[in-house]
Formats: sequence, C-alpha cells, structure tokens
Amino acid sequence: MNASVINPRAARSASLAGSREKGGAWKVWIPSLLVLFALPLLLAGNAFYVHLSVLICLNIIFVNGLALINRTGQLSFCHAAFMGMGAFVSVICTMRLQTPFAVSVLAGVLAAMAVAYLLGAVILRLQGVYFVLVTFCFGELFRLVLLEGGNLTGGANGIANIPPASLFGFAFDTKLSFYGLAAVCAFCSIVLLIALFKTPKGNSLDAVGDNPELAESSGIGIQGSQMFAFVGGSAMAGFAGTLLAHYLGFVSPESFNQHISVAAIIMLVIGGRGTVLGPILGALIMTPLPELFRSAIETQNIMYGVTLILVLRFLPTGLVGIGRRFFRKGRRS
Repeated sequence: MNASVINPRAARSASLAGSREKGGAWKVWIPSLLVLFALPLLLAGNAFYVHLSVLICLNIIFVNGLALINRTGQLSFCHAAFMGMGAFVSVICTMRLQTPFAVSVLAGVLAAMAVAYLLGAVILRLQGVYFVLVTFCFGELFRLVLLEGGNLTGGANGIANIPPASLFGFAFDTKLSFYGLAAVCAFCSIVLLIALFKTPKGNSLDAVGDNPELAESSGIGIQGSQMFAFVGGSAMAGFAGTLLAHYLGFVSPESFNQHISVAAIIMLVIGGRGTVLGPILGALIMTPLPELFRSAIETQNIMYGVTLILVLRFLPTGLVGIGRRFFRKGRRS
C-alpha cells in the first residue's frame, strides 16, 4: 500500500516539497523560455526560420490544451476538430460579419468551449478506448460537416484571402510581426498552466488522472474536473486555430483532419505527459521535421512511427524524463 495513503500528513508534506521543488525549477525555466522565444528575432532575415518559429508557438498552445485534457486521464482524438472550430468561426465572423479580429477570436474560442461542454456532458462518462473512439468519430463528423458546409465553409475548397490579424490598428501582416503575437500567446499559455497546476484545482486534476477512485473518495468531483479540463483544453485548441487561420490566410477541412490530432498526441508523448515542459519540447522537436521533410510524405509517416515506438519503449516519460534523471543525479552528487 502507498505510504501516502497510510499517512496523510506525510503525503501533504511530500506534496508541499514537490511544489517547492517545481517552483524553484520554474524560476530557472521562465527566464530560459523568454530567451528561447527571443532567439528567432536573431533570425529575422530568414523568413523560413521565422515561419517555423510561428508554427512552433501555435503548436505549443495547441498541445498545451491536449496536455490539460490528458491530466485527467483522458486522451482526445478530436483535438483538431476544436482547432478547426475556432478557425472557421473566427474566419466567418471576420469575413461575413466584418467583426474586429479580437471579437472574431473570442467568438471562435467561445464556440469551441460551448461545443466541448455539450460533447463532454455526453462522453466524459466513457473511459479508455471508448472515449478515444467517440472523440475520433466526432473529429471525422466535424470534418464532414465542413465539407458539406457549402458557401459558409467553402466546402472542399475552404476559405482563402483571410485578412491578417490586427490589434489597435496594427496589422500583423508579416511573418516577423506575427511571430511576436504568437510568441506572446504561447508564453501566456505556458504561464497560465504553471499557475493552474499550483492551485488546488490543478492538484485535483492530477488526482483524478492518477487515481480517480481515490480522488472521488476524497471528495473530488471526477466529472467536474474532467469537464473543466476538456472545455479548457478545447478552448486553447480553438484559440490556436484562430491564430493559425489569420496567419496562413487560408483554411480548409483537410487543415484539421485526424492527422493533426495524432501529431499533437505524438508531440505530447515525445515531450512528456504530465508536465508543462513536455508540450514545449514536443513542439520544438516535431514541428520542424515535417517542414524539413515535406518532399517525402512517406518518410514522414515512417519517421513518426519509429520515433513514437522508440520513445514509448525507452522513454516512457518522454524527453522530460531525461532531464529529470540528470537533475536527480546532480542533486545526489
């Protein structure tokens, strides 16, 4: 039996010690992240590298949402659907209703949250493979709805000539200027998760993911925690979709197919589940690879498969686990 179950005081002390250790580590990581986000500014003369940096920032936001859902023990295969929901609602508001960029983004995020709440009320009682299958089916259903959307969604042709993002009269119409917006949003999403997981609500999400029966016996609402994570994670996916649409200037149903959801899961697994740093590492490593090997689609799929198998076999905790091992060895020495 776990010692923390026998001795609640010891469990509380261990939890506080872990929180202090995490807090001390993030005093180092937050300045490091600021330096990391500033590095692409040194490559401003290379449009390709700036473009990759923008995609990395958007993927960090996207995978952060999936990581939030995964904290409660669920794995969503319809994450790309909520990204597409935010993108299409934002674009429709901008181009059909002529709403400002900030209002369009808010509409896209709220739409993703509303659908996630309605969907979660139905499927969050499912566990394991059943939850995965239902979310997979919902993702495919959403893509088919976009294909049959006619003039509203553009059907298979999608929507082109989307105006660039603009705030307070300033248009983010260059790669470098949009990188500034994407970097700020990505950094804020990271800080938001750090702050959340230091609160009792964040601890309850971890408790539900680790041992739902024990969490429920301790008075933690499993359905409420899972709903909070599912809606919050879907909102982050929708937000990333709104930024992506206004950055690329084009959206189509195939921009948000199941391959995008699988890619997000791969980034999360490779980086490290259950950590805030995991999605960052996963996005940093896996985002540039498809761009660098875009000419060989089959090689991409083989590379993804081999990488995922190796990580699951030798690094079950992801790349974050390597850093933890070195950190523990350093402390022991």
